[in-house]
Amino acid sequence: MPNERSSSTTRSRTAVAVLGLGPMGRALAGALLAAGHPTTVWNRTPGRDADLLALGARSAASPADAAAVAPLVLLCVRDQPAARAVLDAAAAALRGRTVVNATSIAPDDARANATEARDHRLLDAAVLTPTATIGSPRGTILFSGDTEAFAEHRETLRSLGTVRHVGTDPGRAAAFDAALLDLFWTTVHGYVHALALARAEGISGAELAPYAQGLPLLLPPLIDDFARRADDRRHPGDRSSVASAAAGLAHVAHTARTRGLDTAVLDAALALTRRAAEAGHGPDGVSSLVELLTA
Repeated sequence: MPNERSSSTTRSRTAVAVLGLGPMGRALAGALLAAGHPTTVWNRTPGRDADLLALGARSAASPADAAAVAPLVLLCVRDQPAARAVLDAAAAALRGRTVVNATSIAPDDARANATEARDHRLLDAAVLTPTATIGSPRGTILFSGDTEAFAEHRETLRSLGTVRHVGTDPGRAAAFDAALLDLFWTTVHGYVHALALARAEGISGAELAPYAQGLPLLLPPLIDDFARRADDRRHPGDRSSVASAAAGLAHVAHTARTRGLDTAVLDAALALTRRAAEAGHGPDGVSSLVELLTA
């Protein structure tokens, strides 16, 4: 009896095809299977679907074969050229279906894909959290593009995590993704560079880490404060200024350079900050750099 109930539930769920079985593609397919959705999978390189097949997935020989059996198609491949190749290969089978492109692509690529989607509805998706979060509320995925398609498949997409539609512009989800990755990777680079500078000065990573742990605690209020200043285009220098930031960056870059470290990123940040000071923003808050970057 439990198997019969499970089978009945599965039949009532929307069938989904997942194209691309890298780590994220497998996580998406696994979450759909766990939620009871009939799931068909395809991957260019064979052999990555064994664990999913054991969970009840069906394997397809081609993207078109996978799309043919599902009204909802999730595409998660390496990059835009790979996504475009799969979309073109499965074009006939995609007619009348909703395609969710969860490939990490540039905003303009998402817009170009939407222009090409004449026979199917397209949603662009930006997965903001790691594979381990997919299928739980901790997983966060943004969608942009066709609002009717999102509304129709919202319940199915909620099997993947916390979902939100952020606008009709097809490139908007990818723009959120790019901005947040910009923050993430520059932050990671900063920490790696700090570890290198500490090592060059005879400080171990274990010694530095407890003090580095305190820095993220400063970020939440700063993130909200800078966001308000950027939106209002008002950047008071009441707490820190562009001039003081330039002095601090120059000090760090000099110290790193004397130890033979690569300072390309620090030099770029310093050059931007000095340019802002020369343009008259020296007394303004550091958030005013956004005005120079978008001028």
